[in-house]
Amino acid sequence: MNVLIINLTRFGDLIQTQPVISGYKSRGHRVGLVCLENFASATALLDGVDHVFPFPGAGLLAGIDADWRDAVRDSHQFRIDIFSSFLPDRTVNLTPSTASRLLAFDLTPENGTTIGFSVDEFGFNADTSSWAAFLQMAGSNRGSSPFNICDLFRRTAGLGIEGNSLQLAVPDDLPVAGVDGLLIQAPEDYTGFVALQMGASEDRRRWPITHFVQTARMLWERDHLVSILLGTKSEVALGERFEAEADFPFINCIGATSLTELACLLVRCAVLVTNDTGTMHLAAGLGVPVCAVFLATAQPWDTGPYRDGNICLEPEMDCHPCEFGKICHLSEECRWAVTPEAMCAAVKIVLGDDDFNVVPGVRTWRTRTGADGFMGLESLSGHDLSDRVLWIRLQRAYYLNFFDGIACEGKTGIAGQLSPEVACEILKTLTNAHDMLFLLSQQGMLLQKNPRPQAKTKFLASWQRLQNILAASDHLNILGLLWMFESQRCGDNFASLLILTDRYRTLISSMRDEFM
Repeated sequence: MNVLIINLTRFGDLIQTQPVISGYKSRGHRVGLVCLENFASATALLDGVDHVFPFPGAGLLAGIDADWRDAVRDSHQFRIDIFSSFLPDRTVNLTPSTASRLLAFDLTPENGTTIGFSVDEFGFNADTSSWAAFLQMAGSNRGSSPFNICDLFRRTAGLGIEGNSLQLAVPDDLPVAGVDGLLIQAPEDYTGFVALQMGASEDRRRWPITHFVQTARMLWERDHLVSILLGTKSEVALGERFEAEADFPFINCIGATSLTELACLLVRCAVLVTNDTGTMHLAAGLGVPVCAVFLATAQPWDTGPYRDGNICLEPEMDCHPCEFGKICHLSEECRWAVTPEAMCAAVKIVLGDDDFNVVPGVRTWRTRTGADGFMGLESLSGHDLSDRVLWIRLQRAYYLNFFDGIACEGKTGIAGQLSPEVACEILKTLTNAHDMLFLLSQQGMLLQKNPRPQAKTKFLASWQRLQNILAASDHLNILGLLWMFESQRCGDNFASLLILTDRYRTLISSMRDEFM
């Protein structure tokens, strides 16, 4: 079977597509990949891709501005080129944007199937599973996301346990000579290299340059590790700031490497110290140990490195992680909370020293694959029994079965470990939501028999009240978003809406019983 995967996102997300590719290859399928053309060179690092189809997104947009007919022609030709060389039996779209949905619809042959994000014949959203809907909604659930993005990709793509590892390819033609030319700057008495990625998608998610400098200095003095600065041309200024403070050996490669050269540099390093970046995912996929710091909206539960044994650090602050679009009233204190001492302690762990000293003010996690085959985190700093972590694990247990469409397996016992205040708050919301879902179910059955305008008005009012109940809870707002998204998708199919209502009522009832 030919499987065509579409991922029109950034470099890091493209790297995180590897488990989906590996999962389908393990089933014996041929895999094609559609990605943005400016990231096409990165596909050399993906293992198991049979065909790559670079999508000229910027060119098509420019064509629309110049003459929309040319853009339509070019888009149609893109489809013809794919179908002539790789006619897909299944099209898997992992990007929920409107453009990607339309592309998935266009790249699904008449007898083919679509998985993930698409549109129906009328142009409305048509997600193929609750996993896909959750993947789109999960970004709003900053405080307690229970699944790593790689696992969400796998489940959205219709995979089970297959592909639950991030093992990239190491191309045979890595530019070793060019990289060796960069590394000859190292002093004679060095013992190895540590890679530093100081950039991030936005400044508030970037660890201070001073902290990177202090960490690099300590690793040189303690272990004689020479720091290699990594980054794109747009991050050259970060390297200049590092150089202005550094009084020890380092090698500045910022803006001087291609993606394959970046991979070649990483595999020469003992460890990568980084923010939440695409470089972090690349290192994890290449088997390079990672110590990553997660600030502002970044959190390791959903975007952490997808490989066992890596270390994730985040500030021990009640407001972390913060929500998107909200102004910080603490002057971004979280950026400074994770100290260089905490990072150096993390490096010791990934280099094989089990003597870990807890650093106050920092949550330290080690990535590990759980019994369910999903990536998780274990606390090295005593945060395993915090309300946040317990709630993440409780969600994970219930949502996994709910999204897979199977019955819950009984109580987990996790709710009893939550603080009384949090448990009481969650129970109250679950109880109110359960009562409202029961009312919706009763009103829906009456409405089916006698669709009077007054009955419709009452049903819609109850529907909105349920949404309001869930949205008002910091712990269950993700369910409110998911309920609204999936129920709106039912459209005029009232029977489907009632089935969905019963599904949510069963979930809420099971979760409520957990607290009773």
